[in-house]
Amino acid sequence: MSRQITLPPRSEQTADASRAADRKEATHILAGLNEKQREAVETTDGPVLIIAGPGSGKTRTLTHRIAYLLATGRATPREVLALTFTNKAAREMKQRVEALVGGPDGRGVKGLWMGTFHSTFARLLRREADKLGYSQDFSIYDPSDAKRIIRDLCGRLDIDAKQFKPRALQRKISSAKTQMLAPAEYETIARGRVQEMAARVFGPYQQALRKANAMDFDDLLLRPIDLFENHPDVLEKYQERWRYVHIDEYQDTNKAQYTLAQQLSARHKNLCVVGDDAQSIYAFRGADIENILSFQRDYSGATVVRLEQNYRSTGRILQLADSVIDQNDGQLDKELWTGNDEGEPVVVMEALSEKDEAQKIERRIRNLHVRDGYAFSDFAILYRTNAQSRALEKELRQGDLPYRIIGGTSFYQRKEIKDVLAYLKLVVNPSDAASLRRVINYPKRGIGQKTQERVFDYASEHGLTLWQAVEDVQAISTLSTRAKNAVEKFGFLIKKYAAKAEDAPAEDLAKDLIKEAGLLDELRKEHTRENLVRWENVQELIGAVSEFTEASEDATLSRFLQEVLLLTDEDAQPDDDTDRVTLMTMHASKGTEYPVVFVSGLEEGLFPLKRATEEPDELEEERRLFYVSVTRAEERLFLSHARSRYRYGDRQSATRSRFLEEVDPDAVRTEAGERHERDEGRFSVDAGGGSGDSNYRGDDPHYYRRNLRSEDTSTRVGRGRQ
Repeated sequence: MSRQITLPPRSEQTADASRAADRKEATHILAGLNEKQREAVETTDGPVLIIAGPGSGKTRTLTHRIAYLLATGRATPREVLALTFTNKAAREMKQRVEALVGGPDGRGVKGLWMGTFHSTFARLLRREADKLGYSQDFSIYDPSDAKRIIRDLCGRLDIDAKQFKPRALQRKISSAKTQMLAPAEYETIARGRVQEMAARVFGPYQQALRKANAMDFDDLLLRPIDLFENHPDVLEKYQERWRYVHIDEYQDTNKAQYTLAQQLSARHKNLCVVGDDAQSIYAFRGADIENILSFQRDYSGATVVRLEQNYRSTGRILQLADSVIDQNDGQLDKELWTGNDEGEPVVVMEALSEKDEAQKIERRIRNLHVRDGYAFSDFAILYRTNAQSRALEKELRQGDLPYRIIGGTSFYQRKEIKDVLAYLKLVVNPSDAASLRRVINYPKRGIGQKTQERVFDYASEHGLTLWQAVEDVQAISTLSTRAKNAVEKFGFLIKKYAAKAEDAPAEDLAKDLIKEAGLLDELRKEHTRENLVRWENVQELIGAVSEFTEASEDATLSRFLQEVLLLTDEDAQPDDDTDRVTLMTMHASKGTEYPVVFVSGLEEGLFPLKRATEEPDELEEERRLFYVSVTRAEERLFLSHARSRYRYGDRQSATRSRFLEEVDPDAVRTEAGERHERDEGRFSVDAGGGSGDSNYRGDDPHYYRRNLRSEDTSTRVGRGRQ
């Protein structure tokens, strides 16, 4: 499919005259916009790329642009389509447009389609489903529904669901669909046993969906493309209806979303996309940064408007962020600046361990809260992997600082952690019925649901605890010999470690039990990123046991569990959500802002991740993730790293991240207030530091200081590479 779209020439003189007339009709909409925002709002005809740096008023600009189209009569509400990536963003934008032009009853925006890609095209498909052979009441299957179908298909196709997990196969199929690959195409490129099995299931899976009058999430984007390609009259209808198409966060679009935008805007060419290539961090979900990088080539004659004034951060924070992202080759030219004060220097904190790191962060929060009057809700702590939250949570709890987890589950509430804790609790107290129910057949050991029900029934009939019924399993006449032996073997496992619970070091007992129970092997079976994270979380829990053992003379497993149970008590969390420290992954932080931000775990192999250092494209995405993280900060920014960290079951020494070698030293200070010294050659190609750093600019450390120039108290930071 060709990416080139030609725009017919337009008269600039006519456009200027029309713009002047429109201003009279929309004075209140243009009021308060800066020069570039106003240009983006008033440039209504033809393809428009709005490059919106962090904190530059992106949402404000997009909503005012839509309101401007409506207020000036250039479009009716039904002629405007706006696509977002979250329902929250869609609701916020619609509310803002209503406030500008909707009137008291909101009638001014009636007919306006504004929503996520998936919700919008599901709505469209309801109207046009019959043309694709579906009824309009088709079902939408979520990933768990899809996994259930694939599990059934594995049985029919004689695929071992234990060796090839249905969830892994479902994800491979979803990835193929995101790339717009048909089953036959995917079969030709499948490599490795998992992909080959996914290819075998792909075709039958699509047939099963069709037979069930159902679509999965990926189909909600793919079926409209099929509809438009096979029914040109339908495409023409929607092209005529939606004369103006808007897409937010364009850097996050995948191939299917790119194609839909191209199809719908091909007639009138009025496609406006908003985004920032430097904030493209979702390649693992199928996002293609090339969509935004190549927009000007794809849409000939496109207008590019750069929103470069940052209203969020201080000059030094922006200076630091810009100095790091400048190392990336694949980026659009932009010059970011801020009218805010220069602000405090960014502080780099070096810690001995993850515990020391968490303690330093907790102390900083406490001091800033008491000394400078920051509310707890003014603080955010960001980390690369969920496993890092455990040490942070512990220190905040011990310091009695309120917090909340965003974009993830509290460490001790994650499934894999609760599974391990259930085993440990059962060893300490075999009468714990809830823990026994949770793990009696996890990992699977031949104790199916019927067997469990018969054991439970036996306990109830004879007035026994569940554990007593397990111990007396040979007397349960309703069980087969095979089932009895499986239950008995489970009982022997628990008894073995229960006998050790009083005397054995807690760390050794936990490690041995987790290994013998098969929990780690279970997580290794499915080679997915999610399972790797779960495996790391279990290792992090072992590290917590080890830390507890070192810190206490009476470090029994029972005492450790008591401490953990207090940590996970829901009553310990404050009821008021408005004043808590926020903990979240760096990915989850996108779209947020906080007065004070801590970016933790800046160590090689953790951030950037080890695999990213071996692939230039992945390293650039990790660097963009760093850029996103630091630009969440408004006033104060702290970057922390540890000399050692408990990972992969052992305590390992750590090297500070290459990103700390790339920061502009003029923007950074150590905890002692000294100048941050970079080791510029550590990660060069010659030093064996991996690819991605050959363009490191270390020849002029004062470049940014010389390019700071005051214009009405504005701190301006330049960068440009395309």
